[in-house]
Amino acid sequence: MNTVQRIAKNTGVLLTSQIISYILGFFFIMYTARYLGTDGFGILSFALAFTGIFGVFLDLGLSILTVREVARDKSLAGKYLGNIAAMRMILVIVTFGLIALTINLLGYPEQTIKVVYLITLSAVFIAFTQMFNSIFQAFERMEYISIGRILNSLLLLSGALFAISQGFDVVGFACVYFLVSLVVLGYSFGISVCKFVRPRIEVDWNFWRSTIKMALPFSFTIIIAGMFFNIDIVMLSAMKGNELAGWYKAAVTLILVIITSATSFIYAIFPTTSKLFVSAKDNLKTALEKSSKYLFIIALPISAGIFLLADRIILLIYGAEFVPATIALQILSLYLPLRVISHVTGWTLASINRESLRTLSAGIALSLNVCLNFILIPIFGIAGASTATVISQILLFMLYLYFVAKHFHRLSLYRIALKPCVSCLAMVIFLLIFAGANLFILIALSAVIYFTILGALKTFDSADKKILNDLLKPVSQLLHKPDSD
Repeated sequence: MNTVQRIAKNTGVLLTSQIISYILGFFFIMYTARYLGTDGFGILSFALAFTGIFGVFLDLGLSILTVREVARDKSLAGKYLGNIAAMRMILVIVTFGLIALTINLLGYPEQTIKVVYLITLSAVFIAFTQMFNSIFQAFERMEYISIGRILNSLLLLSGALFAISQGFDVVGFACVYFLVSLVVLGYSFGISVCKFVRPRIEVDWNFWRSTIKMALPFSFTIIIAGMFFNIDIVMLSAMKGNELAGWYKAAVTLILVIITSATSFIYAIFPTTSKLFVSAKDNLKTALEKSSKYLFIIALPISAGIFLLADRIILLIYGAEFVPATIALQILSLYLPLRVISHVTGWTLASINRESLRTLSAGIALSLNVCLNFILIPIFGIAGASTATVISQILLFMLYLYFVAKHFHRLSLYRIALKPCVSCLAMVIFLLIFAGANLFILIALSAVIYFTILGALKTFDSADKKILNDLLKPVSQLLHKPDSD
C-alpha cells in the first residue's frame, strides 16, 4: 500500500466514523437541546466550555508530540506511553484543583458547579483516551480511533434517551458524559494492551525534561486552541446569561462539525507529513498544496449553503426556541473556507518543527478575539461574539500563511480558490432562486451544480486524477479479485 492509499484508508475510516458520529450526534444534540431548553442547555454548554478552557492543561501538547515522535520511531511507543501516563496523573490533580477553585470563587449556583465537576471528570477520562489514540495514530491504525468515536456517540445518544425517559435534569445529562467517557477509556486501554503496547507507569526524569521541552510549543498552542473555542461561550454566559450562551453553543456546534471533518483529514496525514519533512520535502509540499485545494473545494459550498439556509437548519435541528442562533450561525459560516486552509498550514508548521510560530500566531489571534469580545458582546450579543471569532480567524489564517511561506513553501491561493469560487457563485444563484424548495432537495441539487461546474472548468488536473486512481485502486482490486474455490 503506497502513501496515498494509506492516507486514503486512514482518512476513509476516520471520515466514515465521523459521518456516523455526526448522525448520532445530530439526534443527541437535538433531543438534549429540546429537552433541557435554552437555560438547561446553556448550563451544560457553559460547563463544557469552562472545562474546555482548563482541560487543555490535561494534555499540554504531549499527545501531538507523541504522534510525531512515535511515527518517526515506533520503538519509542512504550517509553512515551509509560512516562506520559505518569505526567498526566500530575496534570489531573493540578487541573481539577484549578477548576474547583475557580468555579467556586466565581460564585455559580450549586447545580452549575455539580455539572462542571462531572464534566471535568469526563475530560480527565478523555485525556487518557487521547493518550492511547496518539499511539494508534502514530502507527496509522485509525480504525481503532474510529471505533472509539462511534462508541462514544452511540453511548451518548443512548444515555440521553435514557435520561429523558427518566426525567433527569441537567446534572443527569452531565452524568451521561462522565459514564460514557469512562467506558470509551476502557475500550482504548484494551486495544492498546491487545494490539500495541501495555502501559507501564514509568518515571524517567531525563526523558521528562527533554519531552517537556519539546512539547512546550505544542502546550501553548493547545492551551490557546482550548480557549479559542470556549472563551466566547464563557464570556457570553458571564455578560449576557445562560440563554445566549445556549444559542451561541447551538451555532458553534454545527460549525465545529465541519471543522472536525477537516481535522479528521489532517489527523490522518499528520504522521505521514511528519515523516516526509525528514525524508521527502518535495512530497510534503505537494501534500500541502493538494490538501489545501481539496479542503477548500469542500468547505466553500458548505459555507455558502449554511449562510443562505441557516434559519431552516436551526429550526430543523433545534426547534423554534433556538431560532435566535441563526445570526451567529450565518456569521460563523463565513470563515469556514479559510479555517480549513488554516488547519493545513498550521499542522504543516508542526510537521516542519516550527510549532513555536504556530503558537505565536494562535496567541495573537486569541488576544484579538478576547479584546473584540469585550467590545462587541455587550453591544451585539451572540452576533458580536461571532464577529469577533471571524475577524480573529482571518488574522490567524494570514499569519499561518505568512510563516509557512517564509519557512517552507508559498501557497498559491489564486490557483486554489478561483475555479471553486466561480462554481460556488452559480450554486448561490440557484439557491437564491429556489430558496423555498424542500431543504434536502436544495442541498442535493446544489452539490450537483457545484461539482458539475468544477468538472467543466477542469479544476482537477492530471496529478489529481492520479491521486484519485491511487485512492480507488484498492477498491478496484477487491472488486476484481477472483473467487477462491
